[in-house]
Amino acid sequence: MSYEELIRDTALADERFVVMTAENRALIRNLPGVLKDRFIDTGITEQCMIGAAAGLALRGRIPVVHALASFLSMRAFEFIRTDAGIGHLPVKLSSFIPGFLSDGNGPTHQAIEDISLMRGIPGMQVFAPADEQDMLLALPQIWNTPHPAYVRVNIRKSEFVHSPHFEIGKAEIVSAGSDITLLVYGMLFDETLKAKTILEKEGLSVGLINMRSLKPVDEKALLEVARTSKLLVTIEDHFLTGGLYSILAETFLRNRVTAHVLPLALNEKWFKPGLLSEVLNHEGFTGEKIARSVITELENKTLSKA
Repeated sequence: MSYEELIRDTALADERFVVMTAENRALIRNLPGVLKDRFIDTGITEQCMIGAAAGLALRGRIPVVHALASFLSMRAFEFIRTDAGIGHLPVKLSSFIPGFLSDGNGPTHQAIEDISLMRGIPGMQVFAPADEQDMLLALPQIWNTPHPAYVRVNIRKSEFVHSPHFEIGKAEIVSAGSDITLLVYGMLFDETLKAKTILEKEGLSVGLINMRSLKPVDEKALLEVARTSKLLVTIEDHFLTGGLYSILAETFLRNRVTAHVLPLALNEKWFKPGLLSEVLNHEGFTGEKIARSVITELENKTLSKA
């Protein structure tokens, strides 16, 4: 099943669902003829789309809105905050080409602060599935909560088979490791899997956690790995500020926990556009380069204790 098929079947089964887009039909191009007046294209007007979606939500509808991630999370931010956030309305935000998935685009089209912005809105839920399968497992629950929600849409295929038991606020524990735990969300999951394999060949015990639900976040899982793993590594196609690294810091400070954490993120910089493979290589987010960063950190840690 595809994203389009899931939203089609959901909307046909429940007349409360309305599909909206700000002239971004790539994922839903076949729905207008099926949903008819429950498919609304507002044109390139992300702010107006959110205002209309909030109005529909006030009338008992569940609007699922689509736009490019950078414009949805930033251009329409005030409307999301004020109309959906303050009103605590079930407007469901489908964010297309977030993070490195906007590979060929320059800084204006790079949504690499979206997690920070969205999780700062009271009541807003935030999700970043690892791939298409992970997303399709999550969306039925996300769409059926009474909360506003932001989803980093990810239609990439993966050979990894996720646990079918998605739960809002729970991470997917792929493996436990006493030496290293890799914490990742979104499209970098596959590269992190590769890094895990490389690190295990070095004789290390490596854990991997898919942080698919970023708000609410699985604090129990984070506190557990802080206790059981020597090094935690946060891996994200996002600015260092406000993303998973910040979530860890907030969680550990609130619970008076300390841990050795290596953040792999975009620190005060946008990424250089190119093909996705080129972006990952240039910015250091291939499986091989993630593994090398971890090994270097371990070596530095060992030297500092010598």
